[in-house]
Amino acid sequence: MKSQYILLPPLIFLASLVIQTWIVYEPTTTIRYKGLSLKKLYEESLNQYNERNSEYDSFIQRAKLKPASNSYVDAVFPKRQGLNNELISTPQRENATILMLCRNWELFQVLKSMRSLEDRFNKDYHYTWTFLNDVPFTDEFKIQTTAMASGLTEYGLIPSDNWDTPSFINQTKYDECVDDFVKREVIYGFSKSYRNMCHFNSGFFYKQELLLKYQYYFRVEPEVEYFCDFQMDPFRLMRENGKKYGFVITLLEYQDTIETLWDNVENYMNEYPDSLHENSSIEFITDTTPIGAEFLKPDYNSHYNLCHFWSNFEIADLDFFRSDEYESYFQYLSEQGGFYYERWGDAPVHSIAAALLLDKSEIHHFEDIGYSHVPFYTCPESTSLKSGKRCICPDNGENNIDLQAHSCLSRWWKFGSGKKFMRDYFHEEDYV
Repeated sequence: MKSQYILLPPLIFLASLVIQTWIVYEPTTTIRYKGLSLKKLYEESLNQYNERNSEYDSFIQRAKLKPASNSYVDAVFPKRQGLNNELISTPQRENATILMLCRNWELFQVLKSMRSLEDRFNKDYHYTWTFLNDVPFTDEFKIQTTAMASGLTEYGLIPSDNWDTPSFINQTKYDECVDDFVKREVIYGFSKSYRNMCHFNSGFFYKQELLLKYQYYFRVEPEVEYFCDFQMDPFRLMRENGKKYGFVITLLEYQDTIETLWDNVENYMNEYPDSLHENSSIEFITDTTPIGAEFLKPDYNSHYNLCHFWSNFEIADLDFFRSDEYESYFQYLSEQGGFYYERWGDAPVHSIAAALLLDKSEIHHFEDIGYSHVPFYTCPESTSLKSGKRCICPDNGENNIDLQAHSCLSRWWKFGSGKKFMRDYFHEEDYV
């Protein structure tokens, strides 16, 4: 059998020579097949071959994978009407960007996060990726991230006065506090760079030149993962529903990192009592009554219950951070020095601001976006939702942070904007 296959190519070649010779020296007696002369048959076959080959080339071109995702070179989007009733084949996009604060040495982790978000969401929308660093990005970093992005990429260098330790911080006291945190083994207590990052994320990221043109941003960190297809544009959801702040995980903060944060927040509220929104979610961050069978009550001498939104995932209206209320709130906290003498994180700073300054209805829980940032993850509990959005949840969701005692999600359902029991937001054209 094998020898027959070996003989086929030479036989085909010889047959083609016979046909071509016959065409050139066609005899007086014409041989026909299904009404076609041998010459016409050859020409017809050649035409069909060329036509088929052209379609094949076209198909291959369309099917080439862009390194960023599983999207096609010639992406196909649902049609929608433009301003002049013309058909537009790209999805509606908001004035938004995907933001990542990262370093050159984190390139591999950055690419993992990009690939996950591109495949689950951005391959259909092509939002611009904005990268920020306190040192210049390398050419290698730019080349690799540009290849991974389905949209544009932009790279920003953070000014030193936005990143470095402020001049009003007492260096001697600062060093002593860091040493104390190291002795007590407080998480990231040893790192001065981490403190710079938290201070920057609390009061400077939205002031960067590359972000001034945007209204919304989606914060992404290196080495995170998204478990479900979005099947909608979260930026559009934010705009159409008047949302200012969006989160996926809420949990208890490490109390050793923020020992005096709430005291300073209370001092600020006493000085600026009008800042508290009349429909705020202050109870979400102050109530300590047990909820559910398993409940952790922190041994913490403060009115703050340590609940906060985990800000490594954050979708927000940048105008909230640009507001006079938030700016005065941040400036007050910054001047107290707690970002450095302690280790105040941007997560509780953002969360407390959102809980106090926003209407509770302006805060949105993205319950249908599965997400992981070591060491926690969240995934939808609904079987139909997981199936419909093609979710792949670790360990079948058994260690979902939302089901753990140190989650604050049930407290948000009670004192925040409530629990949505079904997915009530979608646009049909987003299901592509």
